[in-house]
Amino acid sequence: MVYKYLLHMKSHLLTVSIALFVLPFEFIAQDESVEDVIAPKYSNEFLQIGIGGDALGLANSVVAQTNSVMAGYWNPAGLTSVDKWLEVGLMHSEYFAGIAKYDYLGLAHSIDDKSTVGFSAIRFAVDDIPNTTQLIDNNGNVDYDKITTFTAADYAFLFSYARKIGKVDGLSVGGNFKVIHRKVGDFAKSWGFGLDAGMQYATKSKWKFGAMVRDVTSTFNAWVFTLDDETREVFINTGNEIPQNGLELTLPRIILAGYKKFNLGEKGLYSSAEIDLDLTTDGKRNTLIRTGLVSLDPHIGVAFGFKDYVVLRAGLSNMQYVKEFDDSQKLNIQPNVGVGLSFKNFYLDYAFTDIGDASVALYSHVISLRLKLQKPNNTPQD
Repeated sequence: MVYKYLLHMKSHLLTVSIALFVLPFEFIAQDESVEDVIAPKYSNEFLQIGIGGDALGLANSVVAQTNSVMAGYWNPAGLTSVDKWLEVGLMHSEYFAGIAKYDYLGLAHSIDDKSTVGFSAIRFAVDDIPNTTQLIDNNGNVDYDKITTFTAADYAFLFSYARKIGKVDGLSVGGNFKVIHRKVGDFAKSWGFGLDAGMQYATKSKWKFGAMVRDVTSTFNAWVFTLDDETREVFINTGNEIPQNGLELTLPRIILAGYKKFNLGEKGLYSSAEIDLDLTTDGKRNTLIRTGLVSLDPHIGVAFGFKDYVVLRAGLSNMQYVKEFDDSQKLNIQPNVGVGLSFKNFYLDYAFTDIGDASVALYSHVISLRLKLQKPNNTPQD
């Protein structure tokens, strides 16, 4: 993944750093097809990290049960459970020993008892990356004053709408229109647009089922490169190709989920469990079940709580086969844990989790907040 490479950029002088960052999206190797490059694996992968300490503690197994402002990200159909005038979600986390920063802001507004609108904004960025393309001049002289810095940032803006289907009791549907902006300093940028679709169905026996299709029509990112003459010269002298404007396609991802809540007596104790199955359509991945056409990645989350006051969470995800030095393989499973506290309309969630199994420091601390706000009263006239 691109973000693993960002660790290397922070600790070394990278004469060709820009080229290595952007070229994976644009060039066709001799053994790759045009389709592989236009629709690469892990396109817009920052949108798969996840938001919310509650969801991350459950190993992202929330598509069937999500019912807060953060449903705009996980499954917009869950927004129909928002019953306040405004619900606000916030999260800030840092990955790769603080190199990469991930920020989330979500808003959800209940229009009436059947429909809700939402907005989500996500930023994942690495700041202060050294640009060393001008470090050495044509005479071989090194001038550290020529080192500048730039930011590589990914942005996503999700506009959500959800509605209960009156003719089918317990059924809700929702969708996202999303705008994606990715930028690598002044050298490259892209704009993308796509759609998500989701549904939830709750039975009278407290079972809930969910389905989410991300990038249902595929999401398009159009890349534009603006390299000055000096940078182009460095690319040529270091044997790198000049990147060309191009199109990147993110193929659909389907998530199917089932959730059940169990009441433990009459004192407010309960337990719950959800299992989700991610189905990707961009070819074979290192998942538990994989074929040349699709890959299936199961993950499960369980919770034990007391009313709405406190809940303990745990989950298993990232089930992958890891090759050992003797060429044997073993199944690797990532555990996640978390806790949630609430008081009136204030919710605090914490997760201890490995974000995508992509960092040297295996586990990360994630904290998120949610607020439910009533409609403000009109100020009385004097």
